[in-house]
Amino acid sequence: MDVETAIRTRRTHKAFTGEPLSRSELEQLLELADWAPNHNLTVPWRFRVLGPAALERLKDAAGPEGAAKLDRCPTLVAVSSVLGGDPVQDEEDLHATAVAAYIVLLAAHARGLAGYWRTPGLLRADVGRAALGLPSEERSVGLLHLGHPRQQRPVPERPAAATVTFLD
Repeated sequence: MDVETAIRTRRTHKAFTGEPLSRSELEQLLELADWAPNHNLTVPWRFRVLGPAALERLKDAAGPEGAAKLDRCPTLVAVSSVLGGDPVQDEEDLHATAVAAYIVLLAAHARGLAGYWRTPGLLRADVGRAALGLPSEERSVGLLHLGHPRQQRPVPERPAAATVTFLD
């Protein structure tokens, strides 16, 4: 699949088979994230693949309603960005981490996998951070849900959006 097709056809999937991604599949996807552009090559992103015990801790922290959303998908990856204390560098690193996360989603889609990115408040709360072992010098960027799709999602028509301004 070429890059333009991947960008135009990637969809948010919330219906997965029960089969988790293999460690090899995850390693391949997460290695591609290392190609995200980042100023001074700081490589600020951190990925935490949730195993059964980590998932149970996060579900306990989430409560019944939040836990149900965590059960939608067989493979969950928490994404965070390392903060160094320089506000400008931290902002650049946060954006680079978001790009790295999107690379994982695009690469998964290109391989016929499904995924979506959530930013639950739980990951900003002390109880959620503790469940994932996020140190104070890391900022949560989101939770990637990855797996094998149970259905295909059609590509919707996109109306032209007024998002570009050409300046003199």
